[in-house]
Amino acid sequence: MTIKKHCRVGTRSSQLALWQTRHVIVELEKRFPETAFEVIEMSTKGDRILNQALSAIGDKGLFTRDLEDAMHSGAIDFAVHSLKDMPTLLPDGLGLTAMLSREDPRDALLAKNGITDIMDLPQQAIVGTSSLRRKAQLLALRPDLDIRDLRGNVQTRIRKFTEGPFHAAILASAGLKRMEMDEHIAAYLPTEQFIPAVGQGIVVVESRLDDEDMLEMLAQVNDRSAATCAQAERAFMRRLEGGCQVPIGALAHIKDNHLTVRGFLGRVDGSEVIIKEKQGLISDAEAVGTALAEDMLSGAGQSILAAIREE
Repeated sequence: MTIKKHCRVGTRSSQLALWQTRHVIVELEKRFPETAFEVIEMSTKGDRILNQALSAIGDKGLFTRDLEDAMHSGAIDFAVHSLKDMPTLLPDGLGLTAMLSREDPRDALLAKNGITDIMDLPQQAIVGTSSLRRKAQLLALRPDLDIRDLRGNVQTRIRKFTEGPFHAAILASAGLKRMEMDEHIAAYLPTEQFIPAVGQGIVVVESRLDDEDMLEMLAQVNDRSAATCAQAERAFMRRLEGGCQVPIGALAHIKDNHLTVRGFLGRVDGSEVIIKEKQGLISDAEAVGTALAEDMLSGAGQSILAAIREE
């Protein structure tokens, strides 16, 4: 391996994205102190369009394509992302080449007036989220809730929640903790019921597959446990052909040599949801995730997906 002397690292410009990028760089610097890392900030389509719901924009590369184009052109050597923003199909020549250890994958409840339980929210309470998955899970539990779109970076969403008409909001615990804003968390939502987004809490590096020196450097910071869980979760989502337009969630965990994956699929209005679980060996992570999706498709999953695509 030839150790690179200078690496250009692409990232979105939000405070959370920059934190994640610095986190990756710090880990690389521990192992390659002679390498200089230059941060290249970029704005993506998802950052620029804030007046529409993510599901309405209909673009699978909302937060990634601009960075991927920069990798293809050679403007950057690798990019740092939140794994939950990554489509299951990547552009030719690019791959997810390192995953760092996972932060808390749970969703968090932010609420006013001292409320710490979704069931204690008033009737027709206004809840903010930009996620169809969270909307479906909330409405399955509380069909009376008024779910409204809440877009922007972590700081913007907290401000909108605080200053706006919202009784509550749902954000990822990982982002709040990384921004040291977890004092806003009223409660952590149990993953048995509120299954998080695929890859939630995992920082991932994407790079060119033909850059062998970069691949070897990045392998030094890869967390095998996070990568194995991500492989199963993303296989589940890939088989269901899910993205931001489909309410899908999955969470894998490892105990001893075994992997357990719990998956969620539901209609946007929460009227029909499926939660299933599958176990297998960690060496079969992708097969376990795919098998879980097949279980759902053999039941009500096919009709749920068909209904979503007709909406």
